[in-house]
Amino acid sequence: MKLVIVGGGGFRVPLVYRALSAGRFAGLIDQVVLHDSEPTRLDAIVRVLHTMPLPAGSTRPHLATETRLDVALAGADIVFAAIRSGGAAGRVIDERVALAEGLLGQETVGAGGISYALRSVPQMLTVAQSMRRVCPDAWLINFTNPAGMVTRAVQGVLGDTVIGICDSASGLVSRVAHAAGVPLTEGSLAGVDYVGLNHLGWLRGLTLDGTDRLPALLADPQRLASFEEGRVFGPDLPGLLGAIPNEYLFYYYFHREAVRSLAGSAETRGAFLHRQQEGLYTELLSAPEPYAVWEGARLAREEGYLAEARPDTAVRDEADLAGGGYERIALAAMRALLTGHPAELIVNVRNNGALSTLPADAVVEVPARLDRTGATPLPSKPLAPHQLGLMAQVLAVEEAVVEAAVHADRDAALRAFLLHPLIDSAHAATRLLKGYEREFPALAAFWK
Repeated sequence: MKLVIVGGGGFRVPLVYRALSAGRFAGLIDQVVLHDSEPTRLDAIVRVLHTMPLPAGSTRPHLATETRLDVALAGADIVFAAIRSGGAAGRVIDERVALAEGLLGQETVGAGGISYALRSVPQMLTVAQSMRRVCPDAWLINFTNPAGMVTRAVQGVLGDTVIGICDSASGLVSRVAHAAGVPLTEGSLAGVDYVGLNHLGWLRGLTLDGTDRLPALLADPQRLASFEEGRVFGPDLPGLLGAIPNEYLFYYYFHREAVRSLAGSAETRGAFLHRQQEGLYTELLSAPEPYAVWEGARLAREEGYLAEARPDTAVRDEADLAGGGYERIALAAMRALLTGHPAELIVNVRNNGALSTLPADAVVEVPARLDRTGATPLPSKPLAPHQLGLMAQVLAVEEAVVEAAVHADRDAALRAFLLHPLIDSAHAATRLLKGYEREFPALAAFWK
């Protein structure tokens, strides 16, 4: 079996390769091809992989690199896509243009997410069209953010052979289950009631032996404070909602505080990652122990994740970092798709009636059953009015972004900024689009 990783010079690639070499996913893939447009990034990541320590008895898949997309994809059985259009520098711009308007600067939520999607979607459509030419039977597992919008757009080319992956929902379920004393069975989401869109969802129930254990957890401030989302949202808000929100809903429920924190930071998250990466890849190419350098950088990245949502004194511990990670979720999906061994996972998938109050072609982030036939959403309880309202508004934004990116429609792009619930002014929406066009000349040229 051949796996191609588009964005193969990406920082998290070693996590995927390690999981393919040792543990329950070892042996599924014979060949890994890393594709990236920047050869030096590929060389740096390959040095990390070659020096990565593995348990005795591990079997490393054959590793190759390729800068030509069609050549890399030829004969692929499965493709992972994790690209960052515009690189880390682009993320800094996404953040700063929004913050200059007094609005949220975050790479996947609000103005920054729209700007990012307007670059990501066309690039991912190129990947999808290449796949249709040279490996039409391959599955695409999409990591590229914003995952929901990108997945929806690419489905226009590849249909239901593309599935979006994010680890935030699965991480939430894992942490809450641990706090509630509910054991989870690998490959099963029995008793888990999670619903939403990518980076916008709620854990509404956690049932064991016929009893929903979530209400008791919501009423226990001490247990709520034992995991990351409980600390992010505090002891009161989850009880008011009757659910525990995905961590990214911090930007909606605490919008003022998030903007204030980000605007007052010495550097944004994107600026930190850009500064880190500027020297990291050069160091990886020359360091005698590149894996150790990479591992140190990984830990620093994890500690700074969503820092604006945590008190200054809060530090992420191992429980906060638990929950699967992109690589384990993606590989569990891959195993189900390639072998038929079924698995239940929270993924980004076409709605197809799972949530009757949303369009059938909407991409939702819900528990689904995966096997050789693809991903089928599991039955879900009806949406609460506040969930439906927020999801419908954000879906309208996503629809406008996809229309803009697929058809080079500037009016649709402006409509996306105008409709987003975190952008509070039509004038600001107009200035945001002009600001991103000024900073990204290729975007301004895209409409012509």
